[in-house]
Amino acid sequence: MVVRGRGTLRGPLRTEAAFWPEVLARLADVGVTRTDHRRRGALVVHADPAEVDAAEARVECRRAADPEVVGRVERISGARARDLFPPLPRGLDALWIEGGGRVDGRTVRDALLDAAGRLGAVRRPGRAALVDDGRVTVDGHELRADAVVVAGGAWTNDLLGTLGPRVPVAPQRGQITHLTLPGVDTTQWPSVHPLSHNYLVAFDGSRVAVGATRETGSGFDARVTAAGQLQVLQDTLSVAPGLADATVLETRVGLRPLAEDILPIVGAVPAHEGLFVATGYGAAGLTMRPLLGDALARSVIGEPAPELDDLRPVPLTLA
Repeated sequence: MVVRGRGTLRGPLRTEAAFWPEVLARLADVGVTRTDHRRRGALVVHADPAEVDAAEARVECRRAADPEVVGRVERISGARARDLFPPLPRGLDALWIEGGGRVDGRTVRDALLDAAGRLGAVRRPGRAALVDDGRVTVDGHELRADAVVVAGGAWTNDLLGTLGPRVPVAPQRGQITHLTLPGVDTTQWPSVHPLSHNYLVAFDGSRVAVGATRETGSGFDARVTAAGQLQVLQDTLSVAPGLADATVLETRVGLRPLAEDILPIVGAVPAHEGLFVATGYGAAGLTMRPLLGDALARSVIGEPAPELDDLRPVPLTLA
């Protein structure tokens, strides 16, 4: 049956970030090496030392469970934090986490599609639909399959179509702005987490991604809005005023598949043999999807998938 997470991740699911080296190794095995994945560390910053104390305690708990993933954890001065991420202001407390990483979602998507093609997968662009007993059509042409995985994100219920089941997932708009600092080498900058909903992630090529809004109730409205853009920039400059003179390159908008109780919905659809669902990752997709996708693939072919045991099974609702 479909499984949905409730409460706090524990057991095997705590290793979701630890699975990334395995992903990179598998891609490299088939000749795909560009993912823009980097481990440049992470900074937790806040003006209140007590907030950083609490964050440090949480990180140390995580390090006890996954020491290789988290790596060295060190309380550092605000001056040292500015050395690592120069746009930060004075007066912040900071925690340095060695294992913090970042990845470009578009590059990883392309890498995975490339690898799948090299392993024999065939892409059929077009409008997909499930009909009757779970058969798949693309632009009206039927495709035969022993198993079907509906990984349609916020559009999962549209793909389930007339079959009846529904998953408790709704779109949540996220606006992320990309800035550039011409002539500034951002390659070694860590990501910054100011203990709020926003973040700053540096990429190669003088680029910093900042955001993101979490607009629950947005529906399938993928516009860049004035209010969203204002929120992103205000949040960014409140944390890193040194970015005030950065150039705005673009704002990207995504519609996250947000589950009612936050954690994902992954597994077999009851009463529909060979039909599986994977959705509901919310804002944690780039971290969680590789591990849970691999687990679901093993489940589909009848192999053990203990990572899914940590999610509580619930039936889908019926239309």
